[in-house]
Amino acid sequence: MMSYKAAALKYDKERSGAPTVVASGKGELAKRIIQKAQEFDVPIFANEALVNSLIDLEIDAQIPSELYQSVVEVFIWLMKNEKKFKER
Repeated sequence: MMSYKAAALKYDKERSGAPTVVASGKGELAKRIIQKAQEFDVPIFANEALVNSLIDLEIDAQIPSELYQSVVEVFIWLMKNEKKFKER
């Protein structure tokens, strides 16, 4: 049986600091987070190791420095695919 996990991040370049966790959860909560993302055409990036680290953080917490590199990879992926996402 598949166990769902999800985390959503927000980065405000106007505000100094790291990206923050705006939603996270397991099971049914994770399914709802994913459904909401799909409803609003928010791109979904799958990385099991990263989500396992993010779901343990408090909501509105900045990501710790040890996750910077993994999160940078997500943002690079988003930027490379930005045109594709906007065309949906």
